[in-house]
Formats: sequence, structure tokens, C-alpha cells
Amino acid sequence: MDKKTANKIYTILMKKYPEATTALKHKNALELLVATMLSAQCTDERVNMVTGSLFKKYKKAKDYAEAKAEEFEKEIRSTGFYKNKAKNIIKASSAIADDFGGKVPDTMDELITLPGVARKTANIVLFHAYGKNEGIAVDTHVRRVSGRLGLTKNTDPAKIEQDMMALFDRKKWGNVSNLLILHGRKVCDARKPLCSECPVKKLCPSFREFYP
Repeated sequence: MDKKTANKIYTILMKKYPEATTALKHKNALELLVATMLSAQCTDERVNMVTGSLFKKYKKAKDYAEAKAEEFEKEIRSTGFYKNKAKNIIKASSAIADDFGGKVPDTMDELITLPGVARKTANIVLFHAYGKNEGIAVDTHVRRVSGRLGLTKNTDPAKIEQDMMALFDRKKWGNVSNLLILHGRKVCDARKPLCSECPVKKLCPSFREFYP
């Protein structure tokens, strides 16, 4: 896809979803980091239910670092993959407390050194907590919708991110992810996309697949 068409799609989706932002409830970078790590293979709604009480108990990185694994696992169990998530959150928090003075780092290079933190999580934290556009967070919605819209022909998240970073100006990167996620939830459903209701159907190469 050419940049002109890609940016037409962006403009239309921005008008359709002016409220697009992360659905994860948080008050600071640490809360967003924890919530994002919990959101892997889990709905944002479920994560918000869990963090409602979690954030009242754990205020600082040191609090998570000193958490007892077995107890913490029980507290986040309903988010799935709780053993691995608990291990990574506790280890990442230890690194934040010991190596970064208790503050969640605000650079990509530093964030991805934390256990359990890859580019997707780092991009979300950097944009929503620090207002930095370092890349485009690619989750399952972004992967599906970007492919259907013809923004990429790749299926690997790293390659998808690179393709879209080349299509959009840097200042749009964080919003691109938010828009595609919301569009994926509301219209471009995985099993039954609502193509007839899609505001970008005229620009979508997949539209003819579902409505030949």
C-alpha cells in the first residue's frame, strides 16, 4: 500500500474513533507496565478487574519485587499464564528498583532489558506513559486488521511494525496502534467482520473477499 492511501485510512479512523486510547486502566508508568504484562493472552476487561485491587496493594516497584510468588500468582491467576507473568513482573520490578532507581525506564533500549518486556509492551508504555513514539505496538488486533487493510503482507509482528512505521509519520505511530485495536474490536472482527459498517471499506482490499 502507498503512503497516501494509508494516511487516508488513518484520517478516516481518527474521525471514527477520536477517543481511541489504551483500555488498560492506570495512573502511572509502573501500573501501565504491570497491566500490559498481564494483558498477554487476556482481555483488557479482565486485567482491569484484577488490577483494581492489585494497584491498591502494590504501589512501588519494590512492592512487586518483594512479593511472594505463590501469593502473587493467586492474585493474578484469572489473567491466565499466571506463573510466568508473576515471575516476569517480580523480576522486572526488581530490576526497576535496583537498576533504575525505582522508576520505569523511558527508553526502548532500557525497557526491553526487563524480563518479560518486548517491543509491544515497551511501545505501549512509552507512548501512553511518556508520550514517546518509538514504534507501533502490534497485538492480535493490529496484526489482523493491518493485514486485511493491506498495510502489510507480513504476519511476523516485528516485520508488521516495520512496514507500518514506513507508511506513517512518527507522530502517528502510537495512534495507529490504538485505532487498529479499536477498529478490530468494534468492526473488523476476527470471525465475522462487519464490512458493511466499515468506514474504510472503499479503501480495503479485503472488502471484496467478504463481499464479492
